[in-house]
Amino acid sequence: MKFSRPYTLSFLSEQFQCSPVGAPDLMITGINEIHRVVSGDIVFVDHPKYYDKALTSNASVIIIDKHVECPEGKGLLITDYPFAVFNQISRFGYMQKAREPFNRSADYPGVFIGKNVTIGTNVQLGPGACILDDTVIGNDVVIGPNTVIGHTAFYFKKSNHQYAAMFSCGNVTIADQVEIGANCTIDRGVTDVTYIGTGTKIDNLVQIGHDTRIGEHCLFASQVGIAGCVDIGDRVTMWGQVGCASGISIGNDAVILAQSGISKSLDGNATYFGSPCSEVREKFKEMAALKQLPDFLRKHQ
Repeated sequence: MKFSRPYTLSFLSEQFQCSPVGAPDLMITGINEIHRVVSGDIVFVDHPKYYDKALTSNASVIIIDKHVECPEGKGLLITDYPFAVFNQISRFGYMQKAREPFNRSADYPGVFIGKNVTIGTNVQLGPGACILDDTVIGNDVVIGPNTVIGHTAFYFKKSNHQYAAMFSCGNVTIADQVEIGANCTIDRGVTDVTYIGTGTKIDNLVQIGHDTRIGEHCLFASQVGIAGCVDIGDRVTMWGQVGCASGISIGNDAVILAQSGISKSLDGNATYFGSPCSEVREKFKEMAALKQLPDFLRKHQ
């Protein structure tokens, strides 16, 4: 999420009671979680395993729970509670943005439309569809009945056997000529954009997680489930019940066959199958060899 105006390191440290390290006038222009952070953003880290990743990322300021050497040109906000402070800054920045209610809800009877929503021309919204705050919909888009666009991200931090939600300040952007079936759910970005590219077609009962970016002219069959922060290229096909783990990428023109489980990044221009999935010919060879295992064991007892 980009702030409505920049904030200095000294302002945020005073506002949220953190110990600052770095130039007091260092400007912060936005906030993002680690998968989507860019220059000017603030990010948080609260586990030693990820200190280096955060400190060497594109973030300009890192909220951290330990006194460490500050990288040149960056700033630190030191606190015992990085996740909580990150959430507080997200809420603060989000609430500073002006929000107006959508003024054409009468055009879509039976549809709920939240605040700060943009809808293009020739858009069809089915009965019961929910278009929640900050969603952007392009032209010539079809959204089926009871589909929810822009619900909060499924992003939690476990502490003392409980789960604290990260405040969702991102949004969903749907490009032109996208078709989304009935009973789908597309979560808003937790800090960035969940994006559906031009011409992509999505079947019924599909879940797309926060901050995932889907390219142009993709095809997803029913019951596909995609986790957060996934980068999917153009013309990717996922057949029914494909499941995809978070934080990976899938190249252009990949095809994933039904009921496959994607646990790591996949190159483009190939067909994949299985769970965990691999290139389809190799997977079929594995399955054929496994089928012969009982006979092999009987012969060698």
